[in-house]
Amino acid sequence: MSRLLNIEEPAAAAQRPSMTAFLALGFRPLYMAGAAWALISIALWIFVPQVLDGPLPHVYWHAHEMLWGFIITIAVGFLLTASATWTGFNPLSGRPLGLLSLLWVIARVGFLAGGLPGFWIATAAEVLFFLVASASLMRVMIKGRSRRNYGLPAVMLALGVADLLYLLAARNGNYALLMQRFDLGLIGMAVIALLIARRVIPFFSMRMVQGLQIPMLTRSGHVQMVFSVLAMAAGVLMQILPAAGDGPAFLPLLMAFSLALTGLISLGQLLAWRPLAVLRKPMLWILYLGYAFIGVGLLAAAVQVSGLLDPSLLSGLLARSATHVHLIGMAGFCILIIGMLTRTALGHLGRPLALDGSMLASYWLMIAAAVFRLAALWPSAASPHLLHLAAVAWILCMGLYLWRFVPMLIRPRPDKPAPVVAPPRASAQPAQAR
Repeated sequence: MSRLLNIEEPAAAAQRPSMTAFLALGFRPLYMAGAAWALISIALWIFVPQVLDGPLPHVYWHAHEMLWGFIITIAVGFLLTASATWTGFNPLSGRPLGLLSLLWVIARVGFLAGGLPGFWIATAAEVLFFLVASASLMRVMIKGRSRRNYGLPAVMLALGVADLLYLLAARNGNYALLMQRFDLGLIGMAVIALLIARRVIPFFSMRMVQGLQIPMLTRSGHVQMVFSVLAMAAGVLMQILPAAGDGPAFLPLLMAFSLALTGLISLGQLLAWRPLAVLRKPMLWILYLGYAFIGVGLLAAAVQVSGLLDPSLLSGLLARSATHVHLIGMAGFCILIIGMLTRTALGHLGRPLALDGSMLASYWLMIAAAVFRLAALWPSAASPHLLHLAAVAWILCMGLYLWRFVPMLIRPRPDKPAPVVAPPRASAQPAQAR
């Protein structure tokens, strides 16, 4: 097992909370907001669903807030931070970052409790959130000549468009169209997750495991990106051409093939990264595990999209969209996210890259939440109990993260303390006056 530390922070304890530090990089407010909202939204959805009766009701609200309100919010926070390292220019900090975070808050409140006017205000705030984030990313990519990352702002903008399309479908009560648009957002997020993870997992692993050498797999990564984007394009065309003769019959198969190939490449990459070498490093194997579930979830999505599976098999489990949604979204993205929330926050906060007991506990709680939620998909008398267990594990996981990291996120880095300006001495005042 990796070394677990009871981290002592005398330097950090002496630092006071600072709005300047809090708004220095995108991960600080957005990691904290995303984790807090993940805790609150699941508590509402599972334990008091009767309050979710607004213009974005019940399952529509839950699906939207998990994908766009939590998962994609964390991705935006990561990209706004990582792009500063990649390009040498910080996309957003200070007041502009505060305003971006305010847009996010307006969207959350509006969708939850704003009524119909609040729904449209929240929709406008959310679209503007993605426009600002995408434009800020593209600005620093161009300024820093980071050509290999030009696609990321475009995908971020596409996620905003998918969000808008989802909200419009939800407002019209068109569940079939809504799920198609949700899948577009899910696949778009998978494109970003696969791209980021394929870069950071080998890098993190080789830094933490002495002597470990693993390939970056650039070529397979390019193929993976091509087919994941092709799957998204096929999904868009399936909505644009609903009655185009043979088109709709061909497009689901094309989308299914692209998803399956993307998933298989992911699993192949994972094997090439020597997973057995990181078994004693929880900060690494949590990333491997999340990446593996994304690959498995893409294969399940391919099965569901193809329509080739007899719904009577396995009680129709693989034929249900909920299966691949939770495999990719919860077991994939969220397990990957809890690893990234700890690893990248510690790194950018100037802390030791080592887990304490609460951080490791949050990993196991997230894994337990994913296992219980997937088990609840199997129709049985135990399903409601498993769902509640998943919610409790999830809430404890996010609560532990917030308890451990909020004090760090709102304070300056201990290795870069805020400057202390001493007041001028009385004896110096006459000289200054002259």
